[in-house]
Amino acid sequence: MTSQPIHGSEQVRQSRSVERLVAGKPTSDGAGVKLTRVLTQPLQRRLDPFLMLDAFASDNPDDYIGGFPDHPHRGFETVTYMIAGRMQHRDSAGHEGLLENGGVQWMTAGRGVIHSEIPQQEAGVMEGFQLWLNLPAGDKMSAPWYRDFAAADLPRFDTDAGVAVTVIAGESHGVAGAVTREATAPLYLDLHLPAGTRFCQTLPAEHNAFVYVYRGEVRIGGETLPASRMAILANEAAADGVVIEAAGEARALLIAGRPLNEPIAQYGPFVMNTDQEIYQALNDFRDGRLA
Repeated sequence: MTSQPIHGSEQVRQSRSVERLVAGKPTSDGAGVKLTRVLTQPLQRRLDPFLMLDAFASDNPDDYIGGFPDHPHRGFETVTYMIAGRMQHRDSAGHEGLLENGGVQWMTAGRGVIHSEIPQQEAGVMEGFQLWLNLPAGDKMSAPWYRDFAAADLPRFDTDAGVAVTVIAGESHGVAGAVTREATAPLYLDLHLPAGTRFCQTLPAEHNAFVYVYRGEVRIGGETLPASRMAILANEAAADGVVIEAAGEARALLIAGRPLNEPIAQYGPFVMNTDQEIYQALNDFRDGRLA
């Protein structure tokens, strides 16, 4: 999908401010894949409905070549956005796909799925993000769902100022994203800001929101947000959106959503509402009933 120009912009009378800056925690997952966990478990309640954000970036194959062999999920959705590299997906529901540069893989684990994500390259840069989005209690045992979106299939637009926006989920400046979800109303934007530009996005005051910068630096409400930092945006009743400014060239993710305000019970790859539901998920996985 080619980028389309948008004339005018969303009007934000008062921008949200930065409540706090968060530095990600280096960790590894899968078969030793090195990554940075930006949204960690202690932040799940504050950033409801989002459960996790991992950023991975390396040009050393030893950091990623093992990938993520077969592992289970239940009770939430995963959104994998690949900036560079290729990742092969296979799951127990019969889905298979190759995620390539600029593409998105959206998977609803629902009642359960076992899948693998394996790099399809032996050298070069592997870079991207994986976001976990919670499901409401009534949907946690829904049927698994999966879709690959190639880079060309993702809606894009350019603002008058030249900001290039990819709309992975939600709606921005009248452009609907690749995916919508009624319960959590997620907004997921990838912003490429040329030097000296600004981007405005309206946001409902009750939605939780954050910005993660992965190139350069931006300013929000007078506060500088450097690369590899997440800014949790304050939920201010008087603020009707966020204004992001870039003195130099920058790239950032803007993510927001409607909180579910439901209990969160997590044990590794299972996210339910009660401990009893977690025990059931573990039993189902052990006994081969998960997927």
